[in-house]
Amino acid sequence: MVNVDRNADGAPGDTFIATDSVTSARQVCDHIAKQAGGKGEMLIIHGQRGTTPEVDRSKGCAEALANYPDIKVVGELWSEAWSQDEGFKLTSDLLQAHPNVSIIWGQADGLALGAAQAVKVANPDHRIFVAGFDGDTAALEALRDGVFDVTATQQTQKMGRMAVDSAIALVAGETVPAEQLQDATLTTKDNVGPFIENHP
Repeated sequence: MVNVDRNADGAPGDTFIATDSVTSARQVCDHIAKQAGGKGEMLIIHGQRGTTPEVDRSKGCAEALANYPDIKVVGELWSEAWSQDEGFKLTSDLLQAHPNVSIIWGQADGLALGAAQAVKVANPDHRIFVAGFDGDTAALEALRDGVFDVTATQQTQKMGRMAVDSAIALVAGETVPAEQLQDATLTTKDNVGPFIENHP
């Protein structure tokens, strides 16, 4: 069995192919923390609680934030479907309770785009930096247009090819690595162009 992106509890399969979410989330949160000057209040919009990407991305971001004692996570909520609509609603709710935040991280680009929409509607009197994760094509175009600030672009097409190759190898009786983690690229407005033209 080949598992891609998430491992089922009690059913690890023969190989697990995914982005190295811990490392990539650490890079995203480090970048957004630096953009905000290393201080301020922060919101986190999580993916579906307990899933492999949610757990790993949370771990990576926490590792980054350990280096920024002047950044306080003042609000966190969990989505069910990693969707833009959820990102908008959850962020809107949190902004009402915490109007002074300067950093928002959505654990997927859909959540980040919803968060950016909520910030626009709230019309705060200060800059709020918004980060995402995934590198979805629509999100990369929004990143180029300045809708939000940073994401991690996953090698989704490569991982799809790896899944097919691994399945063929397993059927042929070959051994494949138990875990095949791939790098994601920290992506901002400055380097997003090539990923829009040719997604990895």
